[in-house]
Amino acid sequence: MLKRFFISMLGTVAGVFISGMLAVGVLIAIVGAVAGKSLATDAGIKKHSILHLKLDGALTERMQMPSLMEIIQGDDEESVALDEVCEALRLAADDKNIDGVFIDCGAFSGGVAGCEEIVNALRRFRSDCDKWVCAYADSYTQGAYVIASQADSVFVNPIGGVDVHGTASVTPFFKELLDKVGVSMQIIKVGTYKSAVEPFILNEMSEPARRQSQEYVDSIWHYISGAVAEGRAVKRDTVQAWADSMCAIWPAARTISEGLADAAVYRRVMEQRLRELTELDDDEDLRLVSPSAYIEEKGGVLKAMDAEKDHVAVYYAVGDIVDSGSEGIVGETVVKDIVELADDDKVKGLLLRVNSGGGSAFASEQIWEALEYFKSKDKPFYVSMGDYAASGGYYISCGAQRIFADATTLTGSIGVFGMIPEASTLLGDKLGVHFSFVESNPNAAFPTVVRPLTPEQHAAMQQGVNDTYKLFTGRVAEGRDLPVDSVLRIAEGRVWVGTSALRLGLVDEIADLHEAVKQITAASDLDEDFVVMYPKSDEDMWATILHQSKAVDAARAAAGLSPMERRAMRVVERLMGQNPVQARMPLTVIK
Repeated sequence: MLKRFFISMLGTVAGVFISGMLAVGVLIAIVGAVAGKSLATDAGIKKHSILHLKLDGALTERMQMPSLMEIIQGDDEESVALDEVCEALRLAADDKNIDGVFIDCGAFSGGVAGCEEIVNALRRFRSDCDKWVCAYADSYTQGAYVIASQADSVFVNPIGGVDVHGTASVTPFFKELLDKVGVSMQIIKVGTYKSAVEPFILNEMSEPARRQSQEYVDSIWHYISGAVAEGRAVKRDTVQAWADSMCAIWPAARTISEGLADAAVYRRVMEQRLRELTELDDDEDLRLVSPSAYIEEKGGVLKAMDAEKDHVAVYYAVGDIVDSGSEGIVGETVVKDIVELADDDKVKGLLLRVNSGGGSAFASEQIWEALEYFKSKDKPFYVSMGDYAASGGYYISCGAQRIFADATTLTGSIGVFGMIPEASTLLGDKLGVHFSFVESNPNAAFPTVVRPLTPEQHAAMQQGVNDTYKLFTGRVAEGRDLPVDSVLRIAEGRVWVGTSALRLGLVDEIADLHEAVKQITAASDLDEDFVVMYPKSDEDMWATILHQSKAVDAARAAAGLSPMERRAMRVVERLMGQNPVQARMPLTVIK
């Protein structure tokens, strides 16, 4: 399969090149469009413009153009960049050319903490200026509706509806599948609540895992129901009643009678309402400006600032923590970056933005040490947590002088586990593949997936996990100035929401990235706009062109891999390169 992939890739590159040569005129037009990304003209943002928040696709921490390989492999789905949305709202509040905000909802999905940050940004916008905010959707997902509920007016398509169903934690279990194929997972762990291994050894949740899941599911719903209640000016009990009785999307008529929406209109009528709000004639085009186009025109903290000036570094640590590679929080890369920031006299402070459920315990420790080196330079180091800062994500955060979390951030999960698959039944009994070992020493072939661990090997692995857990809890105790015994009582792999983490001393304040930036720039004696985002991304011109052209479909077809094959291949690659000792929270989907 790999051979097929690489042969296909060579064909793809050739195909893309030939397609490009045959369509020079088209590419020139695309380059022109890319260079002038904004809907605004050269004269800038026109009067009576509307900030257009199009919530369609997955919510991501920051906007980054996908690489050429990601585009070909199909990893370039539409997304909504949290940083751009929040910054555009901040800038638009004082812009006389922006009349209001249009929240245009599609098939939106995002973490609850990310939605919480957009809700906060909308509330700041409405408190800072006297401008309107309206929302529209053919049908609202729950995540989109939490955001849309903050608008002055909520509109829905007459044949659409609203979904407010509550929250649930859904965890898949694979033990029976593994049994059928003849693979068992050999587990070494510390922590009653370290349930990340359960999907591989059980067919359902353990009671401790169920208890903790129920607690954070209820806490997240408490936030969502409260946010919707405040936005729609109803009681929380009313929102609870909506969710209790909604087993499918309510039709438009009922959403209006129940108070979830204000009116049912077709998009054509919605656009006419927007013209009226912006004093445009019926035949004039709406002046919709996307967050990315608006920031490109207006600047703000996301616009590349001169890194040669004194500034605070906001470093994004997003994804799985891995030892090496090109995706996620890559230990060797992050360590190098942090050391460079520490040694840069122009960097006066560091805000680490963490959105990670953890990963390699080894890489987490290396990043922790690099951050300690940064602190040794007498520069402030703060952490802002997104949807997750759990297990390894909390490991790299715990040494910060100040930690901010959203109310719904999932954090803690202070625990460690090791997991080694054993596939002798699959290979020998089912596939007829057998192995003979010739070893100079008893453990020369360890670790291997073709025979089970010996008691001595299991004991050695357990000791290593115990040592890592002791190191982890010690780092937390040191960083949070807590007795080790206190840390042990709230550790054992248990996951907490931000509000509970505040009560337990794991975080210092419930506040979003915006507030964290304000506080660290003040601590660094800098203005709030003196911020540079890291790691810096170098935009690939050819990737940008391919991303915005129809040639991408031909390129993917030339690669010869279906979407399912591409995803399976990435999963296998991650598993093959995974460190055997992990500090990771459970695989969980919050709905």
